[in-house]
Amino acid sequence: MKLIGLIGGMSWESSAQYYRIINREVQARLGGAHSARSVMLSVDFAEIERWQHDAEWERLGEAMSDAGQRLERAGAEFLVLCTNTMHRVADTLEGAVDIPLLHIVDPTAERLAELGITRVGLLGTAFTMEQEFFKERLVQGRNLDVMIPGDADRDLVHNIIYRELVTGEVRPESQTAMRAVMSRLVGRGAQAIILGCTEIMLLVSQEDCSVPLLDTTTLHAQAAVDLALEGTKEPA
Repeated sequence: MKLIGLIGGMSWESSAQYYRIINREVQARLGGAHSARSVMLSVDFAEIERWQHDAEWERLGEAMSDAGQRLERAGAEFLVLCTNTMHRVADTLEGAVDIPLLHIVDPTAERLAELGITRVGLLGTAFTMEQEFFKERLVQGRNLDVMIPGDADRDLVHNIIYRELVTGEVRPESQTAMRAVMSRLVGRGAQAIILGCTEIMLLVSQEDCSVPLLDTTTLHAQAAVDLALEGTKEPA
């Protein structure tokens, strides 16, 4: 089993979900008391959040590169960056290490292809929804239309993430509001919705939406297990 290197803390609430999903998936596949071989470096999100909103992307790239290098020195055989927004600096991180980065967009793109989806709604931080780093990789070489919410809904989603979910606060009224945002995307023709922020899974689930929800946290964590167990013989 390969040693997984997890860059976490963005926020720690979603990083805890990564750890839970990865270990439960390994146990489900291998049985018994099996769990994942992993090492995590968890950053102080207060710094990261401030740099994000100040557009200090070079500094953020340096921080992610430092984290990746530390995990590589600890023996990690590949990296999992446990956040969507920070994939804005994925190229910088990849250039700083000699081990692969499992990009968060790729498992979601593969799932969309399996479902035959051609028009999808994207929810996430304002950075993920409005900048191109996520959408460009998602549509690369694919017949795919990516829709984002209108201005007011983007502000709503962004504020729910940063003011509530990153600190583990889950409000019923925010769940209702997120359902309405998703419903409006479906009304515009979205055939599926991407939960493109690792915290949104804390607020809504498939029962809250009439079309498939693609949770990047779960898909990314499952793909990490696929890679970690590559070449490992699983029980029949």
